[in-house]
Amino acid sequence: NPDEVVAIGAAIQAGVLGGEVKDILLLDVTPLTLGIETLGGVSTPLIERNTTIPASKSQIFSTAADSQTSVEVHVLQGERPMANDNKSLGKFILSGIPPAPRGVPQVEVTFDIDANGILNVSAKDKATGVEQKITITDSTGLSDDEVEKMRQEADANKDEDEKRKKVIELRNRADTLIYSAEKAIKESKDKVDSAIIEQVEEKVKALREVLNEDEPDPIEAKINDLSETIQQIGSELYKNVQEDQANAENATGSGDAAEGEVVEEEQSNESEDSEA
Repeated sequence: NPDEVVAIGAAIQAGVLGGEVKDILLLDVTPLTLGIETLGGVSTPLIERNTTIPASKSQIFSTAADSQTSVEVHVLQGERPMANDNKSLGKFILSGIPPAPRGVPQVEVTFDIDANGILNVSAKDKATGVEQKITITDSTGLSDDEVEKMRQEADANKDEDEKRKKVIELRNRADTLIYSAEKAIKESKDKVDSAIIEQVEEKVKALREVLNEDEPDPIEAKINDLSETIQQIGSELYKNVQEDQANAENATGSGDAAEGEVVEEEQSNESEDSEA
């Protein structure tokens, strides 16, 4: 009897919440995804929707700029891929990160949500142990109607959201690639053909010109162009190393041959002396 099943279920839940039933485990879940804002305004999930609580999840993040000594941790709730479209639960700053090139520092962000829905978020710099945290008491405080509305909005905007997210992620990739290309140019300009350096510089310029495009295809095409061209720097460097090694081996071989000739001459002289 469906009605009877529902009634029993409700009675058991009420009993558990009232402390009357001891032998039944009641599992609650997160109604919406929990995450943080990352480079470009992207919402990066840590604890997915419908995860059984209590739950804990850690992930390593890094800096977006050279010599960056602090990061902002913006805690979000929702199913949309962009931070601005989700609910903001709180923010805090982790300071005291040692200056380093972008991407080098390791910041461990941990989400820990207990059985009461209280969310503790911490960020810790792995190098120094410096840590900052925030406690959010209403991480599951939305009404059923509010949760359902947010889910429906995510479904209705899914295609457009995915396109926006892809464009942002491509811009982030492009930014990283440009950074790597300019670093390679600086370190290799005296070691490789100037024509290759000029090609890479042209591709960097072309990629910069499409970064503000709202369509992903032009950005992706220029990323691929630069990726292929920058490989020529590496190929040229390895070619130079191989040539240097070959020259060194040839020089060593010539030296061995010269020493061998001298030995033979000495042996010949010794024979002549003995005959005399």
